[in-house]
Amino acid sequence: MAGVNGSQKSKKEDNGIGTAIDFVLSNARLVLGVGGAAMLGIATLAVKRMYDRAISAPVSPTKIGQSGKRSWEEPSWVGSSPRLLNQDMKSNLSRSLQTLPTSTSAFDSDSLPPRFPKGDVSSVKKKKSQADLQKARQRFSLQDKLFSYYRRKVSISETEQNQARQAAMDICSEVRTFLRAKLPDMPLREMFLGGSLYDDLQVVTADHAQLILPLVLEKNLWSPIPGEETIMNVPGFCLIRRENLEYFPRGNSYWDRCVVGGYLSPRTVLEAFEKVVCGTINWPAIGSALDYIIRPVLPTENLTLEIQYEEDRRLYVDFLPLVVFDDILLIAKPHRITRHENMWRQSFRTAETTRLRSLDQEDGGCRSLCLKLLKAICKLNPSLSKLNASQLTNAILLASEKERDWSQEVLADRFLQLLRELVGYLEAGHLPCMLCPKVNLFSELTPEEVDELGYTLYCSLSEPETLLQT
Repeated sequence: MAGVNGSQKSKKEDNGIGTAIDFVLSNARLVLGVGGAAMLGIATLAVKRMYDRAISAPVSPTKIGQSGKRSWEEPSWVGSSPRLLNQDMKSNLSRSLQTLPTSTSAFDSDSLPPRFPKGDVSSVKKKKSQADLQKARQRFSLQDKLFSYYRRKVSISETEQNQARQAAMDICSEVRTFLRAKLPDMPLREMFLGGSLYDDLQVVTADHAQLILPLVLEKNLWSPIPGEETIMNVPGFCLIRRENLEYFPRGNSYWDRCVVGGYLSPRTVLEAFEKVVCGTINWPAIGSALDYIIRPVLPTENLTLEIQYEEDRRLYVDFLPLVVFDDILLIAKPHRITRHENMWRQSFRTAETTRLRSLDQEDGGCRSLCLKLLKAICKLNPSLSKLNASQLTNAILLASEKERDWSQEVLADRFLQLLRELVGYLEAGHLPCMLCPKVNLFSELTPEEVDELGYTLYCSLSEPETLLQT
């Protein structure tokens, strides 16, 4: 009985604390404004989680249960706990996230209601100037830390990049020679190397490249069907339909062997190349001749080779079949959802990169620098690994439409702005493609991944330096 009464008492006290916290969160916006309410939400949740841990601490280490999966409701910076927030707390957190400001001035001290007596004008001005000075110091401090992080973690030496490019060129040459000798009837245009390694946008280490394999399709036999015009309604993807079967039956095109259900399947095309690259080419012998260690990476959703060209240096080369219809570029990188695996992904990468560099050249901006910083942070932070280069590039391009000043002197401001806008896009579950707004670049993320990404970035708004500690 004593144990039961003690448990009921703890539960009652817990409910009392929870009620008080709920009241503070639900009324914070009225008192502190939007920016203050968002920050108070994080601080209050931290206190609530520490309190939960204190009252629910297990008696013995052997009784500790497995922690639940982290989400926005379970802050990683106060430790995991087997207890989840109650429904009211989740609702309050959701309201706080929905009111998160996304403008560059949202967290300025000016946006909070003044707490000084109206008559004491000199005191107000003095405290305001002190706050402005403190804010400037913090901005300069973050600016220095961003440049330091870039030098230490992000940038890659020219020597390392050249070595990786040479290894990729050697592999490209071997594949080209083999295909011409063994499969002369395979209709391919001249293959070439691409990816961030060749755009000077690779970060941390020079460890991946793309070998582009352009397929030759007969124009009168194949046509692209945009994903939004199909029953699947998937903007940003296309089906490639086999046409004119009554006049040109199957067998008239080399790629008829890769047709599934009347459409050219990117998965089947990749499997055809995999049989050649992994099952036919003698990579150990080629590696011995080149003084490399070469082996296929299996299993993987892409066709990838691993090349060890130095004792501590590895390069991963992805084989990427490409189909071009006028100005539409389609790559064989299937959708994450299995039922869409016969759809070809529309690639905007070349146009996005060109646009980004053009904007930087026009005003000497720091957009590419911001992109490389964010790419490195996402690469080194497992909680952010699902954010890819295309999503980050489009966030920067969209921000460039709103903010014109991208000089090096405001790098910290633009970095913080991008964090806030990414949180806003994640909260909405929608990030439009700059070059094709109907495409949602978050469409392949699961709700759990959106939660993890959004909460990690949301927590970093108060202390962005934590992102630079990876």
